[in-house]
Amino acid sequence: MNKQETLQKLNSFTKNTLMETLEIEFSDVGNDFLTAKMPVNKTVHQPYGILHGGASAALAETVGSCASSYLFIDTEKKIAKGLELSINHIKSIASGTVYATARPIHTGRTTHLWEIKIKDEEDNLIAICKLTTIVLDKK
Repeated sequence: MNKQETLQKLNSFTKNTLMETLEIEFSDVGNDFLTAKMPVNKTVHQPYGILHGGASAALAETVGSCASSYLFIDTEKKIAKGLELSINHIKSIASGTVYATARPIHTGRTTHLWEIKIKDEEDNLIAICKLTTIVLDKK
């Protein structure tokens, strides 16, 4: 599949999910990365009017888990699921768009480790995350 077909396929999986609710959209893909974007507005704010850490975590896990599934495993036979997520919030943001890019640190047979950087439209680091996914046989 080419880049546009891959992005179209990934975005088709968001219907009727948390990703649709948060308006997460896959926006770029390469051999060793996947990027998704999410608008920052009142639907993802915490009470102080800034991006909620849980929304950042949902964005990070979405992009990392999908990268495991669609870049490195045979989805006909295997499934990747999030095993552990850690996130450090670096900077606040109240409006605009954030972009999460997942890049592999380790892609083993049964586990993958991802670094996910969440940045704003000016390339400022908003959060940095590590996600471990486990690769399982489909039942």
